[in-house]
Amino acid sequence: SSAKLLTLALPLIKTHGFTREALSLSVLSLPTPLAHPLSDASVTALFGPGDDARRTLIHAWLNDSRRRMKEEAAERMGMGDVLKARLKSNEPVLEYLPEAFALLASSSSLSLPLLPVDPSPIIKHAAEVSNQACWIAHSDARELSWYTRRASVSAIYLAAELHQITSPKTAPAFLDSLLENAEHAEKALDETALFASCIWKSWRGILRSSGVLL
Repeated sequence: SSAKLLTLALPLIKTHGFTREALSLSVLSLPTPLAHPLSDASVTALFGPGDDARRTLIHAWLNDSRRRMKEEAAERMGMGDVLKARLKSNEPVLEYLPEAFALLASSSSLSLPLLPVDPSPIIKHAAEVSNQACWIAHSDARELSWYTRRASVSAIYLAAELHQITSPKTAPAFLDSLLENAEHAEKALDETALFASCIWKSWRGILRSSGVLL
């Protein structure tokens, strides 16, 4: 099935990136491997035409990373450790992430003629990471407190992931500094929204530098 092949393609991202080639080679990892990789027509039939197939692989990898966040989380794990573990899962494919996020940002089901790129898939990604992280680190939080915290964590994680792409070695310390400042200042939702807006401007620069977006 396509779902099984997507799972088999995930380890291939480290060497082949988020590509149609990785999807094509996935059949060679089946319990009974096929003699040859999938044809391009077969990749299209299973995963979508052109870059849509690559986006399918990107979403599968993001979903798998969140799944591993939950499965590998230790009891009483703090927010900083949870988010650092998620950032660590980026490391094997870090060189491919700028182009991957550029592809996500160039695809939208909405008509946004005023925006050169669509931030919603990346913002959704950060929100889903935040959602998972908050349940792991603060599963007993009251509902209102949890929603407020989730908004702040989403913006902080987005900033940390941007930092990781540009400076991988300092990303954990940068994340710690954001979490400490957010805790001390008790950031409100309007401040978080402003922070996220600034982050997106930086993200857009990285997406353009990938060469995918003009």
